[in-house]
Amino acid sequence: MTKIPFNPDNALGDGIYGLPHSPEEAEVVLLPVPWEATASYGTGTAAGPAAILEASPHLDLLDRETGTPWEAGIAMLSESAEVAAWNREARALAEPVLAARHPGGDAGLLAKTARVNELGGQLNHWVYDQASTWLDREKLVGVVGGDHAVPFGLIRAAAERHPGMGILHMDAHCDLRLTFEGFTWSHGSVFRNVMDRLDEVSRLVQVGIRDYCREEMDYVEAQSGRVHTVFDADLRRGLQGGASWDSLVDPVIAELPETVYVSFDIDGLEPSLCPHTGTPVPGGLGFSEATSLLRKVAETGRRVVGFDLCEVAPDPTGLTRLDAVVGARVLYKLIGFALLSRPGADQRR
Repeated sequence: MTKIPFNPDNALGDGIYGLPHSPEEAEVVLLPVPWEATASYGTGTAAGPAAILEASPHLDLLDRETGTPWEAGIAMLSESAEVAAWNREARALAEPVLAARHPGGDAGLLAKTARVNELGGQLNHWVYDQASTWLDREKLVGVVGGDHAVPFGLIRAAAERHPGMGILHMDAHCDLRLTFEGFTWSHGSVFRNVMDRLDEVSRLVQVGIRDYCREEMDYVEAQSGRVHTVFDADLRRGLQGGASWDSLVDPVIAELPETVYVSFDIDGLEPSLCPHTGTPVPGGLGFSEATSLLRKVAETGRRVVGFDLCEVAPDPTGLTRLDAVVGARVLYKLIGFALLSRPGADQRR
């Protein structure tokens, strides 16, 4: 059979974005993690990686801001059947705990919570091992979730290799609870775990936050600047008062060190762009506002050493593919700006 030459204007490969790259030859390796064990409201994020993969070939690959990031090679690994099995077990155990809102003193619920926490720890080790394999080959690694609990292992692996690393976190939520509804490895506690357990992370900069609790605010205030939280309401007030977007966010980017990990929860965007995400919150970043932050990271000479995209949940009715399309485009922007930030990167424009 004659092999058809790859045409980026009509990508027909089997991989993400219709690309033909294997993980070995790609510069960017994506790790799908279909996990939503502790999703506390809407579900469906475990199907996010597959939905993004399915939508991705329908996007054009020439990007006005980042050029042609596909030329570096982008490959998504196959989903792990083992992780999917862990997720099914953990989700079944978590559901009665979530229904009760907390295990309290109930022995049965406490046992279920303990097993979910154990499975969450297993997932963290699995992601860490997988990410380390590809980071050691000098790949740019990104996690595609799943709920926001999933990137801890990649953040740990990146921070070990880049001590002093900062995190740019776009989200509607702080995710700084010690536990959430009894679960240690919850989507609502991922950055509390990061900041408490990973001393190599020097700074957490959060943007778009509009849903948080007193425990989280007390924690931010106790961190003496190690956590810098930018509330969406403050950004909106500034814009309504006539401030430019650049004047508001340039100081935010200045809070980051030279080496940056980007964590992008899709619910950081306006809910109209991601209507089926599990915990939507009114307000939020526009698409161009969010991607401008990524652009500024690259433009200011900072280096992106890893990233994740989480909480994309496809429409279960199949009536709209908006969530998956927006997720695929956000992911392409993440990849493009991350590549432009790498030392010696040719400006793929």
